[in-house]
Amino acid sequence: MVAILAVTALAVTTGAIFLVLSPADSPAQVRKASPDLRRDTTVRDLARLAPQADLTQASPPPATPAPVVAATGGPGITLTPPRLFVVSQSTLPERTKQDIARLGHVQKVDSFDGGAVRVSGTALNLLAVEPARFRAWAPKAVADQPRVWEALNRGELIADSAAVRRLGLVLGARYQVDSGPALRVAASASFGLPGVDGLVGAETGRRLGLLPGVALLVNGPEKAVAAMDAGVRKLLGSGAQVVVVGGSRTARKTEVKAEQVRERAPTGNRATVGRPGSYLELYRKAATVCPGLSWTVLAAIGQVESSHGRNNGPSSAGALGPMQFMPATWKAYGVDGDGDGVADIWSPYDAVPGAANYLCANGAGQGGKKLAKAVWFYNHSTAYVNKVLSVAQAYARAYP
Repeated sequence: MVAILAVTALAVTTGAIFLVLSPADSPAQVRKASPDLRRDTTVRDLARLAPQADLTQASPPPATPAPVVAATGGPGITLTPPRLFVVSQSTLPERTKQDIARLGHVQKVDSFDGGAVRVSGTALNLLAVEPARFRAWAPKAVADQPRVWEALNRGELIADSAAVRRLGLVLGARYQVDSGPALRVAASASFGLPGVDGLVGAETGRRLGLLPGVALLVNGPEKAVAAMDAGVRKLLGSGAQVVVVGGSRTARKTEVKAEQVRERAPTGNRATVGRPGSYLELYRKAATVCPGLSWTVLAAIGQVESSHGRNNGPSSAGALGPMQFMPATWKAYGVDGDGDGVADIWSPYDAVPGAANYLCANGAGQGGKKLAKAVWFYNHSTAYVNKVLSVAQAYARAYP
């Protein structure tokens, strides 16, 4: 039985936040929403629709808004470095978070679970995060490392670089949490959050009994940090600790170390599907890159993102090609699908199997909730997930 933990006290020492934990009665209840799969018959005739290979040689067309879902743009992130790090003694009420979000200069807030666990009697202060949400708060060097976020999804620990040095942690080793599960240290990185020794995924955090919603990150202009700090402190009173994590965090070099950094997918990664004469055949062949993934999901993403190569961007967010990849994501997951020696973000023969590769890395081949979550990783919008799965169902009906 895993001991469930709760925050009972906290203290600030030399600017670092420490969470002190003791047993509590029961874990927090987590509600998970199921995708709303609405019927959608507005699908194109894929058997007659040929991929436009000449688009790989053309200049990118002007960006136009996606006609179906406003929050399109493909897999990618916009970084929002935290200016303030707040730790509360209990779950921050939604009303309080809304009040902070409405403060002058505040541009974005997000809350995460947090707490401390003990390994051989030594305390580790952890944040439990949804990788797709937290990634935007990470330094760019960390955000651009897909293996970091995949490790969190696998239930592994990403240790802060300072904690690795202080505690002598070994990358790749497993550490038994007192009265809890063993955690494998998959990588180390500098997150710049005082007192945080590492990150785990949200599900792992629940297993460890970390308190929901006790940590809050606040983003806004660096020049307005003092004003935001004063406003947040006034709203929270003495019931929480607020630490400024301003410009020095982004100014210093951020280093990421992993046990197997060589696993990062190179630009020229091969996943040969050839050059099929129709999008129908291309989606079917590309789906074989990810065993368990239906070709209809790829077809649905292709329709929603670019109407099968009709609107290849760049989007307002900088996404490119028929599957609307952000360049940094393409660098990690792009593949050479037609075997010409180049992984071309503009080529449907590369972009479609590249999308399958990206979805597979996020668990799409497992189906069900894992598939829905992988589609959400592709574009962080519930409406987007619903639309893609609905269009996929329509393609399944059109091509039984």
